[in-house]
Amino acid sequence: MTVGQKNEASSIAEEWPFAPEPLAAFLARAGRTLDHEVPATRFSGGLANLNYRISIDGRPAVLRRAPSGPLPPGAHDMAREHRVLSALSPAFPLAPDSLALCEDPEVLGAPFQILEYREGRTVRGDDLGVLREDEDLPGALCDLLARPLAELHAVDPDACGLGDLGRPEGFVARNAARWSARGAELAEGRPEAKLAADISAWLDRKLARWDRAEVSLLHCDFKLDNMILAPDRLAPVGIVDWDMATRGEPLFDLATLLSYWSQPDDPECLRELGQMPTALPGFPSRRDMAQAYAKASGRSLDGLDDLYVLSLFKLSAIFLQLHARWKSGAIGDDRYARFERLGFDLMTHTWDVARGAAK
Repeated sequence: MTVGQKNEASSIAEEWPFAPEPLAAFLARAGRTLDHEVPATRFSGGLANLNYRISIDGRPAVLRRAPSGPLPPGAHDMAREHRVLSALSPAFPLAPDSLALCEDPEVLGAPFQILEYREGRTVRGDDLGVLREDEDLPGALCDLLARPLAELHAVDPDACGLGDLGRPEGFVARNAARWSARGAELAEGRPEAKLAADISAWLDRKLARWDRAEVSLLHCDFKLDNMILAPDRLAPVGIVDWDMATRGEPLFDLATLLSYWSQPDDPECLRELGQMPTALPGFPSRRDMAQAYAKASGRSLDGLDDLYVLSLFKLSAIFLQLHARWKSGAIGDDRYARFERLGFDLMTHTWDVARGAAK
C-alpha cells in the first residue's frame, strides 16, 4: 500500500476513523503533539495495511496500521518495518524514516507506526490520470524501476545496521518450501490440490539446492504503486511498504516485480491483476525490465526464470489468503470476493509457465 501521494489526498473518512485521544497520548509520551483539528485522511488503494495522513507538530505524517484480526506469518510486521526504515533511510534516501512505533494493540486496535510523509504522485493499476500529457511513462518505466532496485541491492546491510536482518542462508529454498506448504493448505480438498502439489514438486526440484551465495537487502514487494513519484517529473521521491523487507537473493525482488508485470498477450488472470499499467499499448515487456535491471546492477540473470515461477505461485497463494480472510469475516471489503477464482487461475498459469506452455 502506497502512502504519501498528493493525488490521493481526498478524504475517505471526513472525521477521525478512530478515537484520537489514545494516539495523542502515545505521541505525547514521545514528545510530539497530535494536531486534533486536522482530521485523519485515509489513503485510497491497497488491500491490507491501513494508512492515514495525519498532522503532528504542524507537519504532515503518515500513520500506518496493521489490519485487524489474525494475520499470515511474516506479513504486516510493523516492528520489522520500523526497524528497517529507521536504519535504512540514511543509507537509501528513497526509504522514508519511521518516526515512532507502537506495538500495543490497545491504542488503535493493532500495532502501528508513524512514518515520514513524502509529497508526490502514485500510479495505480492502469490509471495514468496523475501524469501530464507530455510525460512518457512507457519510455521511462524500466529505468525508473531498475535503478532504485539496483541501488537498494547495493546497500551494505552491515554498514547500515541491518546485517542481522532475516535469515539469508537457504532463503530461496525456504521460500519455495513455505509457499508450497501454503499452496497445499489453501487447495486442500479442492480439485486444484494436485495442481498445487505438481508446482511444489517442480519448485523442490529447481530450488531446493539453490547455491547462489549473493545476499542483498530485499524489499519483497517492489512494484510501481509502491513508488512515490515527484509532483513535477518522472522521478522517484519515495519507496514504501517495507513490512516484509529482509536479506536474501537479489533476483527474488526482480522476480516479484515481474510477477506483477502483465503484458497484452498474457492470460486474463494476469491482466486482471491490474497492479501496473504494463498491459497498455506501448509499455515495455518483462524481458525489457529484466535486461534493464541486469544493466543497472551488473548482475547475471541466471535462475530468474525459476524464481519467476516461485513468485507467481506466491502471488496465487496471497490472493487465496486474502479471499480466506474475507470469507471468514475478518475483512469487509467485497473486492476480495473474486480473489478465490483469481488465485486458482494464477495457480494454473504458474504451472503453465513452469511446464513451458506459457511465458
